[in-house]
Amino acid sequence: MISIGSLIAFGVVSLGIVCTPGPNMIYLISRTLTQGRMAGIISLFGVVLGFVVYITATMVGLTAIFNAVPAVYATVKWAGAGYLLWLAWKAIKPGTASILKPRALPTEGPRKLFLMGLMTNLLNPKIAVLYISLLPQFEDPSRGSLLTQGAVLGLTQIVISFTVNLLIVFTASKIAAWFGARPTWLKVQRWLMASVLTGLAVKLAVERRQ
Repeated sequence: MISIGSLIAFGVVSLGIVCTPGPNMIYLISRTLTQGRMAGIISLFGVVLGFVVYITATMVGLTAIFNAVPAVYATVKWAGAGYLLWLAWKAIKPGTASILKPRALPTEGPRKLFLMGLMTNLLNPKIAVLYISLLPQFEDPSRGSLLTQGAVLGLTQIVISFTVNLLIVFTASKIAAWFGARPTWLKVQRWLMASVLTGLAVKLAVERRQ
């Protein structure tokens, strides 16, 4: 079973990622401001299902491939480290504009709200790549089944994402106003997240699989 320390560390990283403004946050805020909290909650369930799909596919795929072809682990490790560094650079590169700009959206029914939330998440392939980059860092083959460890990590990420995004739905108007009045905070937040991603990239690059 995964260690408590690794689980806490993964939880902190997951919290930082979900708190970073991105397509899911923008969509949920925009939908809630346009159509109300219930619409935001329905959309959120679609977003969460997207996380379940991506995490399940990543977890099962990684476990099978790593066990069958150890060399693939090294390839994923270096590719993941490079991707994390790219994300860190993208967060702080000069000229980066604020992405937290709620958009006006048409009124939709519950079914379409759910599907749009799902597709907003599924059509963001960087989420899958991010999981591939992060999950191996918190799994330890010496502590048992990688599939079980991946399931625990995946459930942890889903719970954290759902909780934070639910709070975002309930406080959408305040969040939009807060970010709009404090553009400097977004810049600080980007640098903090870039530092975390850089640290993870270095850790991923230098560690050895046991």
